[in-house]
Amino acid sequence: MTSKELSNGLLRTIAILSAIALVFFLIYKLSSIIVYLIVSVLFTLLGNPIVRFLETKLKFKNTLAVVTTLILSILLITGIVMLFVPLILSQGENLSLLDVDKMEQNYNELVESLDGFLIGHGYNLSSILSDSNLFSHLNLNFIPNIFGSIVNIIGNFGMGLASVLFISFFFLKDKEILFNNFQSVLPKNQKDRILNSISKISNLLSRYFGALLAQLSIIMILYLILFLIFGVENAFIIALLCAILNVIPYLGPLLGMIVALTLILLSGIGLENFSDILPKTIYVFIGMVVVQLIDNNFTQPILFSKSTKSSPLEIFLVILASGTLFGVVGMIVAVPTYTAIKVIAKEFLPNNKIVKTLTKEI
Repeated sequence: MTSKELSNGLLRTIAILSAIALVFFLIYKLSSIIVYLIVSVLFTLLGNPIVRFLETKLKFKNTLAVVTTLILSILLITGIVMLFVPLILSQGENLSLLDVDKMEQNYNELVESLDGFLIGHGYNLSSILSDSNLFSHLNLNFIPNIFGSIVNIIGNFGMGLASVLFISFFFLKDKEILFNNFQSVLPKNQKDRILNSISKISNLLSRYFGALLAQLSIIMILYLILFLIFGVENAFIIALLCAILNVIPYLGPLLGMIVALTLILLSGIGLENFSDILPKTIYVFIGMVVVQLIDNNFTQPILFSKSTKSSPLEIFLVILASGTLFGVVGMIVAVPTYTAIKVIAKEFLPNNKIVKTLTKEI
């Protein structure tokens, strides 16, 4: 190999690495837009059957069918949000009853009872907690900050929802035009592979969303039964909220537990003896852990193993990487995106050893 060939090869390598780095940089900078596009594609897949039903069964024109589908989607989202308004109002009323002195008294009573129990078993809790001054450092200034964060999240969600609905409108309305234009620019020697990939992706994603809906329904029912057994206020709304949060892989169940237990504790602020709510909270926590164990060991493996054709380790690593790059939204769309990438890889790189290993079930 001559020095010229070596230098040319080095320059090509540098150019390829630079191009790859540029692509990843653009993906990082345009991550929000990319996520909006991915969510819009997924929303289009979910909304397309409704559009077809309105066009074929009710004889709606295409534009009217698309607008009707989007309106129904907005009404559904609005209805779900409105379900939480009474819960927010009731918890706001509970916060207005927050009495730090009363909480300190309940805390001291609880510690004394617990200390008496532990002394009988050779432990002295009072010596450990005597200098803690837990409630002397209690500062409720964090509450306005929490509400400020909630307003910020709602604002970002509203902007994202508007963007997704706007993009989805054109995806649904002009899907045939877009698909025909897409087919026209496909290379003839790869056209069949690409169309076959799209068909497989659509099928797998339909199965995935069906499995996800079934999983969330099972979780909501189990939580609802648990909350009703222990007499939790607003049991249905809290169970629905926990099920919705479960859409976020790994992080969602933990957030659901925190939210549910916090709401249960807040509901006991106005009671004469606040410590009465603690046993209920502990029992509910144990019940929620049991529900998650059932979900992680039975529901998820049974429902998702057939729909995603991926091992739990694959899913975990993909969600972790996607969450690191794109945040919570990235975690939500990680599995559908990874499933699509696997289908495309199998179609175009069928002889690659890594691809063969990852896609042997597809």
